[in-house]
Amino acid sequence: MTWKLDPAHSAVTFSTKHMMITTVRGTLQIRDFDLRFDPDRVEDSGVRVTLDAASIDTGQAARDEHLRSPDFLAVEEYPIIEFASTRAEGMGTTGRIFGDLTIRGTTRPVVLETEYAGRVPNLQGGDRIAFAARTKINRDDFGLTWNMALEQGGWLVGKEILVEIEIAAVSAVEERSQVA
Repeated sequence: MTWKLDPAHSAVTFSTKHMMITTVRGTLQIRDFDLRFDPDRVEDSGVRVTLDAASIDTGQAARDEHLRSPDFLAVEEYPIIEFASTRAEGMGTTGRIFGDLTIRGTTRPVVLETEYAGRVPNLQGGDRIAFAARTKINRDDFGLTWNMALEQGGWLVGKEILVEIEIAAVSAVEERSQVA
């Protein structure tokens, strides 16, 4: 079955260390979403998600502009970040989605550790499903290598990025939006 994203109840967030001791968090907006999922036939499932790289938001305008620049995401040249699954396993309540993540024109394999929250009837007559997923990536693997050495040792920006995803999707039957 094909599912449609419910953007009001979905989010892609990330976090990394700043100056080795504090955590910076941010979000990216989902531009495009394609999900095929049947809990009885997980092996036939697939997902493709495209994020708008320019939508990066950490709550600090100057930092966000730097993250959009050629030092990091180079959004003018690489306007999207994309994940395309290659296979899925498990999905009783937990599972894994294997796929290819492309950032700044570089594609690397990643594994999303997932939690399937279940399927419920939707207020508009269709069904609703929800997932949570997370993965860690090394930003250097994607060419995001800008950094500054700290006088006391270490680096200004952490190399490890935690990506967390919350997805709510509705069956094609639903036609009107429900924000609550």
